[in-house]
Amino acid sequence: MELSTLHLIGLILTIVVVFGIGIYSGRKIKSAADFSVSSRGAGSILVMGTLLGTLVGGASTVGTAQMAYLYGFSAWWFTLGGGIACVLIGLFLAGPMRKTTFETIPQFLAAGYGTPAGVIATLFVSLGMFINVIPQIFSSSAMLTSMFSLSVRAAAFYTVIMITLYVVFGGLWGTGMMGLSKILLTCIGMLSVGVLAYLYMGRAAGLREVFPPYPWFSLFGRGVNTDLAAGFSLLVGVLSSQIYFQALFAGRDLQAARRGAFLSAVLAPAIGLGGIMVGLYMRANFPGINPAQALPLFVIQHLPPWFAGVVLATLLLASIGTAAGLTLGISTMLTRDIISKMLPRVQDRQVLCWFRLVIVGVMLLALVIVYAAGENMLILQWSYLSQGIRGATVCFPLLAAIFLKNKISSRAGILAVLLGPVSVIAGGLLRLPVNSLYIGLLVSLVILVADYLANRKKAIASL
Repeated sequence: MELSTLHLIGLILTIVVVFGIGIYSGRKIKSAADFSVSSRGAGSILVMGTLLGTLVGGASTVGTAQMAYLYGFSAWWFTLGGGIACVLIGLFLAGPMRKTTFETIPQFLAAGYGTPAGVIATLFVSLGMFINVIPQIFSSSAMLTSMFSLSVRAAAFYTVIMITLYVVFGGLWGTGMMGLSKILLTCIGMLSVGVLAYLYMGRAAGLREVFPPYPWFSLFGRGVNTDLAAGFSLLVGVLSSQIYFQALFAGRDLQAARRGAFLSAVLAPAIGLGGIMVGLYMRANFPGINPAQALPLFVIQHLPPWFAGVVLATLLLASIGTAAGLTLGISTMLTRDIISKMLPRVQDRQVLCWFRLVIVGVMLLALVIVYAAGENMLILQWSYLSQGIRGATVCFPLLAAIFLKNKISSRAGILAVLLGPVSVIAGGLLRLPVNSLYIGLLVSLVILVADYLANRKKAIASL
């Protein structure tokens, strides 16, 4: 659909303002610590901006509407699981994590189980986060192809350029500030389109008239095993992701970190609900469209042109911001946990340069994969795979390192960090009937519990 002049004015002005905020924030960057954790000076609002700026991206907006178009309310698991994870982070993990001087999760694991555990975690968590960058690029491409006469490849190329420019110059200060402005606009936009779609459908009565209760109004519309695993993978994935803990490390104090997490827990599910309403409306009225374009097409067709331009820009920035946050997390881990150890005498300015070089490399590789994947990509499916790999790598080893300090051997920690994600990947390749996330978590848990019990038995015997 062609955009009018008012569409373009709202779109361009919003992008310029939000990008300007991010780039201006990047002027605060004087060192590698400024780039990665804002020198630990962020307030609760900026912490929330970083958390939601990464969590609420293409999967939470365009991807949720796409999934709702196909399956209904089971699309809610992504933002619902993310909200639950933010509550758990604020209640149980913010305090122990902030007592350290670490910048990355692998540093935490290396302190508990030795350097090999940290290196393995860096590689697998980076892989999981990288997989989640792919659907963000695809979401942005779907947005651009809905708005302009662009091929998917051209749209993906422009998306990668925008992500790279933003995160290279903005760092965590920029990611947080852009996330904050983006989240404000996303909340306004997604709640507006959600309410509008709900009213157009004739409220609850109209929805019930068009859609049968199952699968459309069930959280398990794709099957209990599939959808429960999807929500669980999101939960453990967020609890195991670098960028979310990077936001906690950046908080000026524990209270700021916790408040930011709790605010995120409230807003994320509300944004997802707006996407679900749009997906259901578009399914009822436009059953032949590309599901990935359900949300942008609704915005173009049903909002005033200037406001539609603002919302379209916000949805585009949502995907870009999430990809930027994930890429920053990958860059932080690879630079701090691998490159800095390979080059122990590297100066701070050189570390900052490596941060940015890794970002460019990640973006180029992501673009190649998007080109190879083609147009038929289910956005949330990639996001759930990403969360599963991260969760199986980090979740139980990290919890054991925090709450069972010095009670798990290095060997067991290394095996758990290694075999957990390997089991997830193997289970996915073999297409086992049980979700591979459960297999990976079970393998990790069994290793850690067996080692804990063996060490406890030895300690009792020595008394």
